[in-house]
Amino acid sequence: MNGRCATVGALLIGSLLGMPVGATPYVPAADNDVLERLPDTVADGRARELRGLRNALTTEPDNLTLAVQLASDYIEIGRITGDPRYAGYAQSALAPWWQEPTPPVQVLVLRAQLRQRVHAFAAALADLDLVLNTNPREARARLLRATIRQVIGDYPRAAADCAMLARIANPLLGTQCRASVMSLTGALPAAYALLAPAATQSTGLDAGTAAWILTSLADMAERLGDPVRATALFKQALALTPTDQYLLIAYADFLLAEGRAEEALPLLAPYPRVDGLLLRYALALHATGADNTEAVAQLRARFAASAARGETVHRREQARFVLEIEHDPVQAVHLALDNWAVQKEPADLRILVAAARAAQSEAALTTARDWIADHHLQDFRLASLRRSARR
Repeated sequence: MNGRCATVGALLIGSLLGMPVGATPYVPAADNDVLERLPDTVADGRARELRGLRNALTTEPDNLTLAVQLASDYIEIGRITGDPRYAGYAQSALAPWWQEPTPPVQVLVLRAQLRQRVHAFAAALADLDLVLNTNPREARARLLRATIRQVIGDYPRAAADCAMLARIANPLLGTQCRASVMSLTGALPAAYALLAPAATQSTGLDAGTAAWILTSLADMAERLGDPVRATALFKQALALTPTDQYLLIAYADFLLAEGRAEEALPLLAPYPRVDGLLLRYALALHATGADNTEAVAQLRARFAASAARGETVHRREQARFVLEIEHDPVQAVHLALDNWAVQKEPADLRILVAAARAAQSEAALTTARDWIADHHLQDFRLASLRRSARR
């Protein structure tokens, strides 16, 4: 249920690699389990194609080509709809190879995508290492490894992956990757200046990739304290991919932070089943004085169900829910610190700082200050903490 996996990470994985980050996937118990009818956002022709692939794979479950195609398609539908079950369907398609220590390269990349989705970052990196040790020019694996390394705060090795990516893929992808690392390590204005020309150099890029670059720039503009520029960039990205779940979450977070909740409501209302969007919808309803009782009740039930399953991948979102809706800053600090132990992006830092301040937890604030000081992170919303870190 994480919102954006990072300033760039989730959109990178979503738009380029086609994988949302969030809830634990549902894996069908048997081949004849009925899968949900595809939503209206997926064309009838695509639905027929998927049924054909699924039927063919049932007949030939060891057909690698069919399995990879079906798994990739399920992953893409999961990105479009935000429905975590499609990750489970993808895993089921790859079942004959899932437990192998060295499956085919195509399976390794898909398995890494699915593993990073549940924050099994070490396992995902191990899969990607296997791929890149054999074929250093595998661009999808290189891109995903760079992203995961940014998510966990391993910036030097992420930068090395970005440098290689620039040599083996579309140069704009390498530029975005490099700019993203720069923006997190004390060179935010330079990162924006480096990436900004890419917004007008999208020839040959699909809409998702172009929107990802625009959203990256919007995030940088937001952290630079330029809401006018950030708004324009978010709107340009939405014009390209209006239903992209991570873009919607990123823009909603920006609007909520800017006190523009009324603008977020119509963006979020159509997606009550997407947990990350439902959280922002509940927050926007509250901010505008509207009744959010039903949304809050749904969120409580979903967090309880997640806890009952032993899941731990929703800590960022749960920390925000507990802090801003349940008004329990002490519990929010615990959740934010648990989340921080796994992933270390600006959004993770913001909720950690907000919870720590509300709970008056000097230890948690010290954790945040130390990270800002060590990595020279720039974010105008954390400017006061950055100044105290310098002192």
